[in-house]
Amino acid sequence: MLGKTGLKVSELCLGSMTFGRETSETDSFKIMDRFVEAGGNFIDSADVYSNGLSEEIVGRWLKQKNRDDYVIATKVRFPMGTAQNDLGLSRKHILAGVEASLKRLGTDYIDLYQVHAWDPLTPLGETLSTLNDLVRRGLVRYIGASNFRAWQLQKAIYLSRQNGWEAFSCLQPQYNLLSRATEYELIPLALHEGIGVIPWSPLRGGWLSGKFRRGMEHPPEQTRIATAETQGWGESWSNYNNEYTWTVIDALFEAATEAEKTPAQTAINWLLQQSAVTAPIIGARTLEQLENNLGASDWDLTVQQVERLNAASKLPVTYPYDDGAEAQQRRGRE
Repeated sequence: MLGKTGLKVSELCLGSMTFGRETSETDSFKIMDRFVEAGGNFIDSADVYSNGLSEEIVGRWLKQKNRDDYVIATKVRFPMGTAQNDLGLSRKHILAGVEASLKRLGTDYIDLYQVHAWDPLTPLGETLSTLNDLVRRGLVRYIGASNFRAWQLQKAIYLSRQNGWEAFSCLQPQYNLLSRATEYELIPLALHEGIGVIPWSPLRGGWLSGKFRRGMEHPPEQTRIATAETQGWGESWSNYNNEYTWTVIDALFEAATEAEKTPAQTAINWLLQQSAVTAPIIGARTLEQLENNLGASDWDLTVQQVERLNAASKLPVTYPYDDGAEAQQRRGRE
């Protein structure tokens, strides 16, 4: 179930960011067909992916299917043109964005419409009231947020509650073995409020895919990491070529060997073991990558394997997230 809604989604969500950019339309169709064959019904896109082409590809594929069988998610926020109002979360841009996404997807409604990031210039009430109107008009079924900080998400939840507006049902954060700061505030908030969590980048752009091992001096050519530096992506070699990363990857390979699974399957399965997680978003450039990712489902890491992965990937923290602060909160209450 997606959060505390009545919406059923598959435990893996198919991300379409590569469609039209690294993956041809023909291959994108094959990837979606295989995902559905394996039991998937949840596909995530965004207007900004390939400047709308990803949505168009999903839309053309969807025309061949029974629309109501699928949960289609997309997003709005980032620039879709060069004019002053071609971005953001104003009423003007959201209304223009949803109309354009509906047209590209070739559908009358969007199952999950997400704001792609916080907008510091638009009043939050303007954004939330506009999203509420979209739900009331039947253009959108559920709403969600991506890349929000905890205080931003909680403020949005309270504001919606106070005004009787439709509230966020879903959060799409970055969350993986190399990005565990999400657990400080966002995951507890999602559990407390009953919000579904659909993590993006479960393999951290390829670092957890099994292509990288301790002792490598540079990333293999034709990998995302190899081009991340020039593209300005966060998973660049300079950001992650450090002892912490290699310690996590060592533990990942150890657990994968024990489980007789690939490192990618093991990393995604670790996410599936997290109580707040609804469906990690798996992205694939090829059918081979998709098959590997699908193998993360229908099995479980042991408790001991999860604990070892947790220990290897634990981040150093200070107050108010350290053990001392945790002990203060629990003092005399156990």
